Amino acid sequence: MNLDLNTEQKLLKNSARSFLKQECPSALVRKVRNSDEAFPETLWKNMADMGWMGLGIDEEYGGIGGSASDVAVLMEAMGEASLPAPFFTTVVVSGTAIQQSSNEEMKAKLLPLLVTGKLVSSFALIEPNNDYGLTHIRTAATADGSDWIISGTKLFVEYAKGARYFLTVANVEGTGLIVAMIDAATDGIKLKSMPTLDYSKQCEVVFNAVKVPAENILALGDDAESMLNHLEDICAVAKCSEMMGAIQSVLDVSVEYVKDRTQFGQPVGGFQAVQHHCANMAVNVDSARYLTGLAAWKLSEGLPATKEASMAKSFVSKAAVRVSKLGHQVHGAISFCDEHDMHLYLRRTQSASMAFGNTEYHLEKVAQKIGL
Repeated sequence: MNLDLNTEQKLLKNSARSFLKQECPSALVRKVRNSDEAFPETLWKNMADMGWMGLGIDEEYGGIGGSASDVAVLMEAMGEASLPAPFFTTVVVSGTAIQQSSNEEMKAKLLPLLVTGKLVSSFALIEPNNDYGLTHIRTAATADGSDWIISGTKLFVEYAKGARYFLTVANVEGTGLIVAMIDAATDGIKLKSMPTLDYSKQCEVVFNAVKVPAENILALGDDAESMLNHLEDICAVAKCSEMMGAIQSVLDVSVEYVKDRTQFGQPVGGFQAVQHHCANMAVNVDSARYLTGLAAWKLSEGLPATKEASMAKSFVSKAAVRVSKLGHQVHGAISFCDEHDMHLYLRRTQSASMAFGNTEYHLEKVAQKIGL
């Protein structure tokens, strides 16, 4: 097992960081935050031109056929840039689900569009009065001939106003879960914007007797549960990688700051308390990197990785918020100004720490995997 980046991954990392530094500065993040657009379409098109949308998609659909470790490299660069675009929900979440489906018609129809950046998709799972997870899903799907009627409310649907499809999880009484790609233009769908911590343009999405053709169903029953469990592993690791990009930046910026900032006639980095803060950040960053890299490697090798994915997500979720707060502490008051980027990292890590299961959720999964 070698967790070091290979030659191609190093090139991907360098090119991604260079591209995002040029095309997605923090000024753009603030501009998108204050605008009505769901995401910057020019940036999205340029990302597609870079070939990023096809990184994790099989070659037969026009993709590159990259591994989970390759996607992790890209997600880390995006976390560093606080990317305000739906790469995660479209490529990582929806792309993974579509590829795992046995619905060859939807694969042939949607994956080539996804690869070229012509498809944007959002994930609709979480519901009112319900924690994250696959239990107690109240959105109902009922058969209507060969088609389905779906009704229910979903919360925290990212970039919903710019989505062409909603990857939606519903419950079929007596059968179990169903996973569907719902066309956003279908009658009966209503969107309501929700204020969010990380500026990710989330919405409440209400499905009111929405008719879904049979060909839009990705999985049903046991197949749906298997798909969603695998998707959780993939997405948990991707979110860990995103948080890694953010906290590596927090550490780097903080160390440089305390070297230059002087107080009482010396750099504040010379004070033991500040040194300990930075040392604690470094320990958390490197520990998070190892756990994330291990989980990504096992997924890339096709090995069972649920325990490793949950170990990574349970640790990184806590560590990322901890590092971001320490970054604020060593910077002092200046980091709380909107013009400073530190709060962008805290917002992103706080939000990502909750996505696809928080620390407590994944610790429970680890406990189950070790036989408790």
